[in-house]
Amino acid sequence: MFEDSIAFIKSEYQGKDSIPLHEPFLSGNAKNYVNECIESSHVSSVGSFVNRFENMVAKYTNATYAIATINGTAALHLALILAGVNKGDEVITQPLTYVATVNAISYIGAQPIFIDVEKTTLGLSPEKLEHFLKTQTTVKNGCCFNKTTGKQIKAVVPMHTLGFPSRINDILDVCQSYQLKVIEDAAESLGSFYKDQHTGTFGLLGVLSFNGNKTITTGGGGIILTNDKAIALKAKHLSTNAKKEDSWGYVHDSIGYNYRMPALNAALGCAQMEELNNILLQKRRLAQRYAQFFKSKSIDFIKEPKDSHSNYWLNAICLENIEQRDLFLSETNSENIKTRPLWQLMNHLDIYTTAQQGNLENAIWLQERIVNLPSSVVNVKNEAAE
Repeated sequence: MFEDSIAFIKSEYQGKDSIPLHEPFLSGNAKNYVNECIESSHVSSVGSFVNRFENMVAKYTNATYAIATINGTAALHLALILAGVNKGDEVITQPLTYVATVNAISYIGAQPIFIDVEKTTLGLSPEKLEHFLKTQTTVKNGCCFNKTTGKQIKAVVPMHTLGFPSRINDILDVCQSYQLKVIEDAAESLGSFYKDQHTGTFGLLGVLSFNGNKTITTGGGGIILTNDKAIALKAKHLSTNAKKEDSWGYVHDSIGYNYRMPALNAALGCAQMEELNNILLQKRRLAQRYAQFFKSKSIDFIKEPKDSHSNYWLNAICLENIEQRDLFLSETNSENIKTRPLWQLMNHLDIYTTAQQGNLENAIWLQERIVNLPSSVVNVKNEAAE
């Protein structure tokens, strides 16, 4: 049934026997910087590359501060702590996300609440969020409390799904009315902008991921973005085991975490940041070709939402129903084209079935229909954007 789609994808990745969903594009100074780091002997978190990488990301995103961590999950865990989330608190997020989003909440001993997403952005719905807060919470002494559980809701974690920006300004407006802090899960959205502002820079904190399958990679890694100096200083302190500055002693003033990014990873990250604009250009050109092809097949290709500029991290199509989705997945994967469905909804995982949730009709609808397409820039044709 999908022979034409298979032939088109293979034509985009000529010469590949197996076409991955998303593989890293390692070029430019990658080997040079990693070798330089090795020769310096500063391969852990000490050395110039970590600070250099942080400065490059901060400059690109226009965040005042960037603090590099070992991975995006660690960045989100630390961001929640920095936002004041404690054991027994509750955090609102979306069910359509990668499990790391919710696991980071659980690391603290907090409980997730799942609110539905939008079909247009794939991100947290401001309207569904406001409805839940209006009907299920009360604000006392500047704090938001859940009427059902009696627990305090401390924060909201919207995700910029697949790199598509959510309506973050509207989410912020709702949260401000209920004294809730916003931590953006921008793990997938390096290079994505909402109303000309980079994702991850709207809330109190934002996090990016540089896992091997992301737009750029440090092998493993993440980063915390913030415009708050005190939070930035505390983030760096806690990510280095809360060790106080001392000429030679080991003094730790609180429970910290071994979360600082190693210099070897940062060296690769510096080279990747130099290639970022080219990577994003190639990904946009690929998205344009996908959009044109699937339009001719009357299949919905997911495009960037209104007021947004997406990095098109993972290209995606929306099929008619779950049966058609599964048929597409079966036929493409049998041809070694590594298409994938969206994640299983978090509220459907055994570990999170007891979490409080709203009406999740949009998340269910999307999860049953969306397929992610190969989105690597490796061997993608370098033709002028239309």
